[in-house]
Amino acid sequence: MTQRWDMQVDVLVVGSGAGGLLAGLVAAHNHADVLIIEKDRQWGGTSATSGGGIWIPGSDQAKAAGFEDSLDDAFTYVRALSADNVSDANIRAYVNNGAGMLRWMSANTPVVYTAQPYPDYHAENPGGSVTGYRTHLPEMLDGKPLGKDIRSQRFPSPAASLFGWLQWTFAETYDLLYRPKGWFWRLGINMARYWLDLPFRFTSRKDRRLTLGNALVGGIRIALNEKGVPLWQQSQLVELVREGGRVTGAVVSRQGRTTRIAARKGVILAAGGFEKNQAMRDANAPLYPNAQISGGVTSNTGDAISAGMAVGAGTMNMQSAWAAPMFYVPGEDRGRLCTIERALPGCIMVNQSGQRYLNEAASYHVTGQAMARRHAEHGDANPSWMVFDYRYRQQFPMGPLYPVLPDWAQNGMVKTILKKGRTIGELAAGMGVDPAALTATVARFNEHAATGEDPDFRRGDAAYDKMYGDPRQSPNPCLRPLTEAPFYALPIYPGDIGMNGGLTTNEKAQVTDAEGKPIAGLYAIGNSAASAMGESYPGAGVTIGPALTFGYIAAREMTGANE
Repeated sequence: MTQRWDMQVDVLVVGSGAGGLLAGLVAAHNHADVLIIEKDRQWGGTSATSGGGIWIPGSDQAKAAGFEDSLDDAFTYVRALSADNVSDANIRAYVNNGAGMLRWMSANTPVVYTAQPYPDYHAENPGGSVTGYRTHLPEMLDGKPLGKDIRSQRFPSPAASLFGWLQWTFAETYDLLYRPKGWFWRLGINMARYWLDLPFRFTSRKDRRLTLGNALVGGIRIALNEKGVPLWQQSQLVELVREGGRVTGAVVSRQGRTTRIAARKGVILAAGGFEKNQAMRDANAPLYPNAQISGGVTSNTGDAISAGMAVGAGTMNMQSAWAAPMFYVPGEDRGRLCTIERALPGCIMVNQSGQRYLNEAASYHVTGQAMARRHAEHGDANPSWMVFDYRYRQQFPMGPLYPVLPDWAQNGMVKTILKKGRTIGELAAGMGVDPAALTATVARFNEHAATGEDPDFRRGDAAYDKMYGDPRQSPNPCLRPLTEAPFYALPIYPGDIGMNGGLTTNEKAQVTDAEGKPIAGLYAIGNSAASAMGESYPGAGVTIGPALTFGYIAAREMTGANE
């Protein structure tokens, strides 16, 4: 039966995160007629809310920083951490093509990345990098060339911005964290720049000084606009059309109207995972049951994965998530990732029995997995509690709780979850924890922290732990006794920043069926595809890095590019 199409393009991209945007740009650069569709009113996906970091071995930027990487080492490192059901070919494709993708993006967009001395999460493993330079961060970008499109760009996460709207770089994060001389003046300059962006400020809360994930997706969108590539918002994938074994197009609901779109060269699914679909979580990921506290954006409900399955695609590792400890402020639409706070001196994490059970300073993925497993086995870690003293409270943020600001001036909903006590025992009573147990836990921690040691969980031993510790704290940047009253606690949950299982793909990003055979005309990248990392998280940027790299691979494969 011949399909009746309402319109035809060469390449249809479903999703407007970084991977989808770059795939569309690469295809357009190679003379394809491209359409990108986005389900939400806002574009940019979870990428826009992220730190924008990408993990790319062997990059030109790393070489410029004096780091000579080995792709074989990078492969060895990822291979040992990734799940057994992930193919060597997929890992090799990522490791071998990442640097080329970044080189291409640097040459064809205003996005500028720099390699960072940021250790791999398991840097001591074979092939890991203790010195870093595989993680790259985007530099600040002027968003004014986006014109009207900046108004509908997704805001950064509240955990990656000040007050949810003032954007900052990682260097500025550390400026606010440690508040060296002149920090308040520098903050004032940024605040003034934001408020004096007139007349734009009268009509939008958006900060046009783009950083982190906003800088990444903003820069690619600028290049797409220059190419004339359309991006339809409020346009949801309803179903894929498969004819004679090939995916030839899709049915899309655009602002309530159904449109049948032919895709001559194919469809790229880049619509994120299913973290906000409670039914899919219940069926596939029992360790991570709560969709509400996921850090993923609300539109990530697995539409692309479901559509792929409906045309015969296989799935893999659907039980897996990019695990993370999450704060949750009542009334917000998603949780807030806890990254830095756990490694800073003067705090501990305890379960509902008042006991420590993990190394608080480990990577957020390792911590989130440990929390989820603990709760599955013992039923006492969801939520757990971050416990900290007055000195920590004054020095550092703890999730949504700002330092310096007095308790009464904090966000009203934050105050509803904050616990406070004049003694550890009084704090424990407010938490619903046995006072004697928590008092004993703090006493044991304090005894060893005073000498910079943690015999129970080795906090502060690994290179990654130390990176987020306070360099002013000696002998261990991650450890200090909790001694200064009053004492505080906030609930923290085993959650995620997205799911990383999805449709099965090969090294060309082609979606495969249950027998491993490619489905012609169908590609999947990012969290719509099962990650090449398996259930692991090797380093900062292994979510967006593969999304960009496999988007680059897919677009070149579809358009026959050979340059």
